[in-house]
Amino acid sequence: MRAVVGLGNPGPHYALTRHNLGFMVVDLLAERWGARWRPGRGDYWEAQGKALLVKPTTFMNLSGLAVAQLVARYSLEPSEVLIVLDDVNLPFGKLRLRQRGSSGGHRGLESVVFHLGTEEVPRLRVGIGPKPQGVGLADFVLSEFSGEEKEFLPRVLEA
Repeated sequence: MRAVVGLGNPGPHYALTRHNLGFMVVDLLAERWGARWRPGRGDYWEAQGKALLVKPTTFMNLSGLAVAQLVARYSLEPSEVLIVLDDVNLPFGKLRLRQRGSSGGHRGLESVVFHLGTEEVPRLRVGIGPKPQGVGLADFVLSEFSGEEKEFLPRVLEA
């Protein structure tokens, strides 16, 4: 992997929401590697560590714009970019690493696949589910973790 892209939404309002789990992962890596965030030459922030860490400054559903800029800027192959994202279809804390595949309905990953023109993009899905009945998907992913989840979150990020 030459780059690790965490998907999320920019701004303090979204910082601790389930949808920003990708940002949380790359923030932890940056902290561990002593890497500092700086504006990239596109719609993203970047930090150089053992790999290039990236956080798109677009909102989640437009993440592919930033990833395409990153790929062009650094002459990367899509297979050299690991996308880290939340997944409501996986139980909280469960991880799923795949080398390729469809977006599975995740609009951020859908945008990445569209803008790169390939499903050959490695991705690490981090479970945030299940979504409670009667709660809309957008409301759920844009909400903060429960108290119990917050206690377990450091272990999820560590994994």
